[in-house]
Amino acid sequence: MSCRILFLTVALTLAACAGQPPHAPNQSGAGSSPTAALYARLDAAVGSYESARSTAGNGNAESAMAESTAALDDLQAAAAQCATTRGCETSRFFAAFDRLLRLSRSVPVAIDAAAGAESPDATAEAGESSPVVAALPEAGRAVALLKGRQLSDIIALNDPVKVALQQWLTQYRPNLMQAYENYAYLRYRMWPEYQKAGLPEAVLFGILAKESGGKVHAVSRSGASGPLQFMSATGARFGLGIVDGFDQRFDPTLSARANAAYLDEQLGVFNDNLELVLGAYNGGEGAMQRLATRHPDAGFWDAKIYSELSPETRDYVPMVLAAAWLFLHPERYNLVFPRRDGKPSSITLKRAASINELTVCLGSEDNSNGWFRTLRNLNPAYEPQQELAAGTRLDVPEKVAAVYEKSCAGGKWVALASDLSAAALPLVAQTKSTGRTRNYIVRKGDTVASIAHRHACGGSGELVAINHLKAPHYALQVGQSLQIPSVCSRN
Repeated sequence: MSCRILFLTVALTLAACAGQPPHAPNQSGAGSSPTAALYARLDAAVGSYESARSTAGNGNAESAMAESTAALDDLQAAAAQCATTRGCETSRFFAAFDRLLRLSRSVPVAIDAAAGAESPDATAEAGESSPVVAALPEAGRAVALLKGRQLSDIIALNDPVKVALQQWLTQYRPNLMQAYENYAYLRYRMWPEYQKAGLPEAVLFGILAKESGGKVHAVSRSGASGPLQFMSATGARFGLGIVDGFDQRFDPTLSARANAAYLDEQLGVFNDNLELVLGAYNGGEGAMQRLATRHPDAGFWDAKIYSELSPETRDYVPMVLAAAWLFLHPERYNLVFPRRDGKPSSITLKRAASINELTVCLGSEDNSNGWFRTLRNLNPAYEPQQELAAGTRLDVPEKVAAVYEKSCAGGKWVALASDLSAAALPLVAQTKSTGRTRNYIVRKGDTVASIAHRHACGGSGELVAINHLKAPHYALQVGQSLQIPSVCSRN
């Protein structure tokens, strides 16, 4: 039965798209007489469906099946009529279908068992065509599930999600492809944490794509940091602190673990409603809980909740869901993700070098975009210009280990990388000699990287040099006064 409800949701979407141009909703809530009649049919159909489930629970499966079928038939007819009726809000019907879908997936009862024989195999929607998911063993197919339900059933392809799909496939396509590539190399660090929590990998990718694009050192203007963008207080609540001067929000493994714990906690709070949980992750759990408490029977897309959200959250949730959907079903959208072998390995430096120098000598072999982002992501405690002593161990993809031996142990590319790196030193000296600096007082949760990003320094090297911060951790103390060099452009 739940598959049929999902079909009706899609049918409503198509009807709305094929109908007349949208009109401003009637502000009275009741609308004109035809609209009021459609809303009354909606309420009656939902009531009949819920009554049928109750009847089925008492052992009357046959009559319950007939009653629920009639209710869905009437709901479908009313929804199609709404799509072509001036002043009728199709969002009300989306919300109703969403509610019935969740109801049918909550506790299995006889009505769902009776309908199951007519339903298509749920595993057909498990997303095995995704290059990442296809690589998983048979036992790993639960990546498409959320609390025992197919993720494909949970993600409603309504208009906001369709708009987000278009954005990912057009102006944000480069961001999506880069996020996928970054995730391919981070996957062995992040996915196991979601797997332990029984959460879908597609949701992890969706959040990562929207939050940071898979850039481990991303810092927002508000101070949210890391690949999954934790605020300092929320990160600390889930075990992400400052250890030896390193902000653990930048650690991909610990960040994924904290994110999984957060989602698992909030799924309990919001009765496994993924959209409400994602809304809480972006807009604050307190605000979302207050909305959900005021409207306990409303889903995320219901106008009672959706209209009260900030524009950012109304954009955020469908963008995450759309990225997750594309992760599962790229072939449906003429989308081919880049194939990347993320098998992990490591190298031990045979000579002192920075990540910048390694990036130059590694070149573009096996990766046209170069290896800078991957090296930074897998070794987040090191700054790119920081010289690492011989004997330092770095985590790298297996293919990079082979290239290192060929191109970075010695030779002309090593000399070139060293020459380019040395050229940066006079720039630092010039910055120090100008004396045109500003003061900044270190706050809780600050790191060298986050301060450099906030002040648009273009990197941490100048900030480290002018304040004589000590490698490798560049430890900071709350209340410490730092000089912000003149090359940084923002207060």
